[in-house]
Amino acid sequence: MSNSPEPIDLLIVDDDVFLQQDLKSYFSRKNYRVMTAGSTAEALDILETRVIPVLVVDMLLPDGSGIELLEKLGEQVSDSEVIMLTGQGSIETAVEAMKKGALDYLTKPVRLKELEAVIERAAGVNRLKRQNQQLQGMLRQRTAEEPVLIGASPVMQDVFRLIQRLAPADKPILIQGESGTGKELVARAIHQASCVGDNPLVAVNCAALPEQLMESEMFGHEKGAFTGATSVKSGLFEIADGGTLFIDEVGELAPVLQAKLLRTLEDGSFRRVGSTKQRRVTVRLIAATNRDLLKEVQAGRFREDLYYRINVLTLGLPPLRERLDDLPLLLREFAGPEYSLEAGLETALRRYTWPGNVRQLKNAVERARILAENHVLELKNFPEEIQRSLANAEIPAEMDVDALGALTRQHIEQVLRKHGGNKTTAARMLGVSRRTLYRLLEKYAISDE
Repeated sequence: MSNSPEPIDLLIVDDDVFLQQDLKSYFSRKNYRVMTAGSTAEALDILETRVIPVLVVDMLLPDGSGIELLEKLGEQVSDSEVIMLTGQGSIETAVEAMKKGALDYLTKPVRLKELEAVIERAAGVNRLKRQNQQLQGMLRQRTAEEPVLIGASPVMQDVFRLIQRLAPADKPILIQGESGTGKELVARAIHQASCVGDNPLVAVNCAALPEQLMESEMFGHEKGAFTGATSVKSGLFEIADGGTLFIDEVGELAPVLQAKLLRTLEDGSFRRVGSTKQRRVTVRLIAATNRDLLKEVQAGRFREDLYYRINVLTLGLPPLRERLDDLPLLLREFAGPEYSLEAGLETALRRYTWPGNVRQLKNAVERARILAENHVLELKNFPEEIQRSLANAEIPAEMDVDALGALTRQHIEQVLRKHGGNKTTAARMLGVSRRTLYRLLEKYAISDE
């Protein structure tokens, strides 16, 4: 009996009706979902609509041979393991069939226990192939590590609670938020807390690939489907079967792909590029966007029916500027235990608007770590656009004016030293006018020398 808890699809292709019935009766009790076909044409009709892991095929069929069936399946035979049944006089033909892709062959009259062992092995081989495809797809889709999902602020506590509430549902989820807020990280948290958390989570970014490649990436392609398609490729829907597919920046999806995605979400069916064979999968969809999709619908750039199909459950992520209470936690997380922060750094960085959100903060801290002296992160180690913005920003009344004043004075002195005292260049690097720079020099009693 198969070790798999789920029934395994098995197709018996033989024109002997009594043998069909015997095999169907036997293997239906052995955790197999058995289908039968009496000819090559009937088998191909079944294989047009579903993927069958294991086929048991008689060498001689009314409309051809088992080898001809293998040839008609062509490259699609990689989706199935084929076991040939042959008479004593056709062993050489059976060996030829194995060269064309059949996994094994048995001679008639077949013994049920022997056939069961071979089918079990074929099912295991097919299962390993699928797992390998999933691993390859996950490696293909692996993105740069996202910032850690950290937050003690009330808005982030709401996000954490919503993740726990949404995870058990099997409905599509739409995550909305600006770039860099951690949408993929939230998708991974939802997946891990869901009932399919042990199965693959596969991610695709619609903004990263052109339309032609995106279709192949999502739905796969057959050998020769287009120039450069030198082999069969499983799409991400197939790789994510039984798990979660995360579609990032779904608002960037081309109209023709929006229509194909809608069809797949409605009944789980799709076709590889260059194939007429319908495939079906069971996938939990999580989509994300930094756009206002409702406005995109109103502008005619996004399908209304797809919008409502993916927007069954919604989770909004706040930008960093709306959760600045979390900035010290994030800053220290990204800095790591081996780095300390100069006095006033946290206060200064809270004045920045962080248009790139948590991702921008993480990248800025990584740069500061590289440039830091004596493992101390200083404002001068951060990107110049952040330094210029802070030097030119108004100081909020509620902030520690003394700390900010000392920090601003230090920063101006550093910029002047860096540019040899040239005030025109220093003013440009600080993002202020030369006149404003002179007022700052006077205000903070900075020497011209």
